Amino acid sequence: MPIDISIVMPCLNEVKTLGTCMGWAGECLEKCREQLGLQGEIIISDNGSTDGSQELGERLGGRVVNCPDKGYGNAIRYGIQKSLGTYIVMGDSDGSYDFRQAFDMIKHLHEDGFGLVMGTRLKGQIQTGAMPWKNRYIGNPLLTGVLNLLFKSGLSDAHCGLRAFTKKAYDAMDLNSSGMEFASEIIVKAALLDIPRTEIPVTLYKDGRDRPPHLNPFRDGWRHLRFLFVYSPGFLFIYPGIIMAVIGFLSSAAMVITPYSVLGFNAGPQRLLYMAVVFIIGLQFVQIGLYSKVLIQRNIPVLRQTSISHKILKYYKMESWLTVGALFVCLGAVLFAIAFGYWGTKHFGGLDNAMTMRWVVPSVTCLIVGFQIIGTSLFLFCVETYVEKTSFTDSQ
Repeated sequence: MPIDISIVMPCLNEVKTLGTCMGWAGECLEKCREQLGLQGEIIISDNGSTDGSQELGERLGGRVVNCPDKGYGNAIRYGIQKSLGTYIVMGDSDGSYDFRQAFDMIKHLHEDGFGLVMGTRLKGQIQTGAMPWKNRYIGNPLLTGVLNLLFKSGLSDAHCGLRAFTKKAYDAMDLNSSGMEFASEIIVKAALLDIPRTEIPVTLYKDGRDRPPHLNPFRDGWRHLRFLFVYSPGFLFIYPGIIMAVIGFLSSAAMVITPYSVLGFNAGPQRLLYMAVVFIIGLQFVQIGLYSKVLIQRNIPVLRQTSISHKILKYYKMESWLTVGALFVCLGAVLFAIAFGYWGTKHFGGLDNAMTMRWVVPSVTCLIVGFQIIGTSLFLFCVETYVEKTSFTDSQ
């Protein structure tokens, strides 16, 4: 019979709990068959078990597929690749999630048109000993908060292991993470694609394994955080760079215009130099963000192009930016000539003279910024021209 639902369980030496999880999954599928008229299958995506998990899974009626590549994300993706269902349920096989609670998830997908339904442990129940305190009160709230800040997913528990989605949504998300960050990638891309999503309360049970968990809180937490920032170069580079550039420019301009003090502070040449450096570093951050954005948008088309950087790139013309860069270089050269002339009136003595430095610092700043803009425009032109013909992945 046609398969409508595929429950995918990644497995690595879970023989003690796999039977319980498959029993729950079987009850869920039976309920779906009776109330929704949907047929289902259970897929055990094994990641190299040596404790007999594969044999147990087959004996209990599951379809065991052997994922050749290590990693949580690899196991999930391989299981989904081998699945036949229109609706996909994923959950751990360590006994920490009751798959009977996935019935409401499937019902939301089937009847309400959602593309993704997440479980939320924070609005459900967390049994005693089921989650370490550092995960519950530090790690999970921090990562969920960062994810919602950067991508506005609107979810309360971004790392719940029990979730369901349609095969159509899965194909659109084009997931490729190999490790634990796979959980974050689903949320990020669902938010970027604006896939209809909701969440339901679930219960987190204390897992039934007799060995340490595969999850490493610090290593996997950092991988999640790194993944989030990779997909958001605006927050990582562009926005901080704009703030630094504005502060540096306004402060430098005020110190040049007002020779002696700004807002009550002594506007000496040293402070002018520091503010000029802040301006240059800010621009450098913006440029790095643009580099990252171009490469990401060319190789990960799922990203929505609504950011400031996209608007800049949308109206990007190499000739225009080269002209802007050349104007900065010319301005820097003129200011340098003025500074050199003023220095001559002082018989080419030390450059610690405050008035001389008020010409030297802006001239050097304009020269650096001008050449940075020229270099950026040439780089973006090369990327735009090259990537249109071949993908970045194929070129490596």
